[in-house]
Amino acid sequence: MRRYKVPILLAIILPIAAAAFWLVSTSRAATETPDYKVIRTNEKFEIRDYPALTIATTPMNDDGMNGGFGQLFRFITGKNEAAEKIEMTSPVLIDTAKDTKTMSFIMPKKAVEKGVPKPAGDSVSLGKVAASRFAVLRFGGGRTAENEKAAIEKLTAWLAGQKIAGKGDPIFAYYDPPWTPVIMRRNEVMIRIDKHHE
Repeated sequence: MRRYKVPILLAIILPIAAAAFWLVSTSRAATETPDYKVIRTNEKFEIRDYPALTIATTPMNDDGMNGGFGQLFRFITGKNEAAEKIEMTSPVLIDTAKDTKTMSFIMPKKAVEKGVPKPAGDSVSLGKVAASRFAVLRFGGGRTAENEKAAIEKLTAWLAGQKIAGKGDPIFAYYDPPWTPVIMRRNEVMIRIDKHHE
């Protein structure tokens, strides 16, 4: 009887795994991301040049990830002065500044070219991020304080080993929707650096 258990389990698990992979890969492929340029790669670390970006930002208060996401999602689904829908992009950015931690959605190119409508109310604001060079580390797992702390420590240690000085607070970039299996998620931590580092 036992010899039949493994094939049956595989027959159940493999289609589920394949479906999960398909959902993640198609959702990523269908979502606009910034056109950055990779300057250098060293294992899981990269130095990238990003173009100027337009972002919609909201503070992350005690309600954390869910509250901030909800405010931004309502903005792109019509809670703006033009009552227009704006396409979702990835990644979602979280700025770890100690005074006011914020969450941001990157505005898609078409919306920027047309003119991003002003948010309705004062919970969301529009801003610009200047073209910048970043050191980036990709890491896996869920969004936890432990994972984020470990990622920052690894990236800052790598920068120190490369004799590169970081500027400002780390920024986290989360690429996947919450239903994505943890082992398949793409997470990154980014620290701004000077342009002369290659």
